[in-house]
Amino acid sequence: MSKFYISTPIYYVNGSPHIGHAYTSVAADVIARFKRLDGHDVFFLTGTDEHGQKVQKAAHDAGLTTQEFTDRVSGEFRDMAARMGVSNDDFIRTTSEQHKRCCEVLWRKLCAADQIYLGSYDGWYAVRDEDFYNEDELVTRPDGTRVAPTGAPVEWVTEPNYLFRLSAWQDRLLQLYEENPEFIGPPARRNEIINFVRGGLNDLSISRTSFNWGVPVPDDPGHVMYVWLDALANYISAVGYPDETNPRWHYWPADLHIVGKEIARFHAVYWPAFLMAAGLPVPRRVFSHGWWTVEGEKMSKSVGNVIDPRELVETYGLDPVRFFLLREVPFGNDGDFSRRSLVTRMNVELANDLGNLAQRSLSLIARHLQGRLPAPGEETTPEDVAMLAAADALPERLRAQIDRQALHEALEEVWKVIRAGNAYIDKQAPWTLAKTDQARMASVLRVLADALRVVATVLQPFMPDSMAKMLDQLGVPETERHFAALRMKLPAGTVLPAPAGVFPRFVEKTA
Repeated sequence: MSKFYISTPIYYVNGSPHIGHAYTSVAADVIARFKRLDGHDVFFLTGTDEHGQKVQKAAHDAGLTTQEFTDRVSGEFRDMAARMGVSNDDFIRTTSEQHKRCCEVLWRKLCAADQIYLGSYDGWYAVRDEDFYNEDELVTRPDGTRVAPTGAPVEWVTEPNYLFRLSAWQDRLLQLYEENPEFIGPPARRNEIINFVRGGLNDLSISRTSFNWGVPVPDDPGHVMYVWLDALANYISAVGYPDETNPRWHYWPADLHIVGKEIARFHAVYWPAFLMAAGLPVPRRVFSHGWWTVEGEKMSKSVGNVIDPRELVETYGLDPVRFFLLREVPFGNDGDFSRRSLVTRMNVELANDLGNLAQRSLSLIARHLQGRLPAPGEETTPEDVAMLAAADALPERLRAQIDRQALHEALEEVWKVIRAGNAYIDKQAPWTLAKTDQARMASVLRVLADALRVVATVLQPFMPDSMAKMLDQLGVPETERHFAALRMKLPAGTVLPAPAGVFPRFVEKTA
């Protein structure tokens, strides 16, 4: 059984979870669930990033100790993951003692390799981004103020720091990108990162002395580690590092880090440089997705349009929200959230397309075949063969899409089959065949049941609860809902439960 290690970024606890966090987590969850169904040994990690100047300030503003504050907000992220149906295998917190030990050992390893030296940092720093910026990266606003390219305010920082010899890794990083063209995705982000590295790398400040909420630097506790060195190390601390005898260590290197595009640089430049400098394997792929706006506007607390994903789930249901997030926008691009679009997807694609196809097929089996799965027809038509071939090809087609993180394309492949199923049932008209040719009617309904089984099986990662209900209605045992089980057809005569709609139409409540 091949292993597969996937992670979300660890979420920064200076504020509550919003739809962007849910988007990342659900996308990673879909990939993890797909790989499990495809026979892989999966380790799926998420968690919270709990150190840094921003967190210390947010705790102070909330009137809490920093640990109390991080405990509360980390709990909200854990709750968000549970509410969104995220099947993570572990939830890491960077305030844990195991993680601090990992950071200490990694620091000492970098020192032993002469990759860290004591110097000073003079330059621009954005507290909001927890990032340093070169002069030529700053943007001048019309009022003359200078900000980071993200729009975050910057301040000139002068303080003694330990620095990592990032400049020494420019050529090795470019070699990594050249030899591993799939290391960074999507292609637009890969080009941005390569251009950034080709432009020249400066040594990176990796400690701070102006605040104390962080992992102390070994042998120099007046410094705390730069939050990104601490945060990135979570991916190895969660699998046991520095204890390479830990059973989890075999998962490293990670197969896929899913991140937002704003932190692609940290994961595709700093992280592999740290690992190579420490003599550790680098991850296989870093994929960064885009940002969500809301009804055409950037999410903002001041505007009041920040969307709590938990509220969406309460209003529309978990699986429809999961489906919408990954169906609406090509994964990797920016997208706009609209409740109207969500309801349209629910009613057109879930209720009309998939729900109606399943309800019509299963209701006809219940009405005309005493609720028993018919045997495959002895004679098949070209239409039967085409319908079954399209469905049977889905697992292989989706493997390619999932491995490219083209989650929207994966869903479109499934919907091609669903649309073909609706065209097939309309043309074959089994309700008419019931009066004229019951044997043919049974053959048509068996084709539809077999096609729906494949559809429901491959959609489990996206909508686990709804597809479990659909597979129940199709008579598929719980032990036979993985991809390999699709090679064996369900026995004729299987008694199916009474059909019930899985996707009712959503009607907005009126005051």
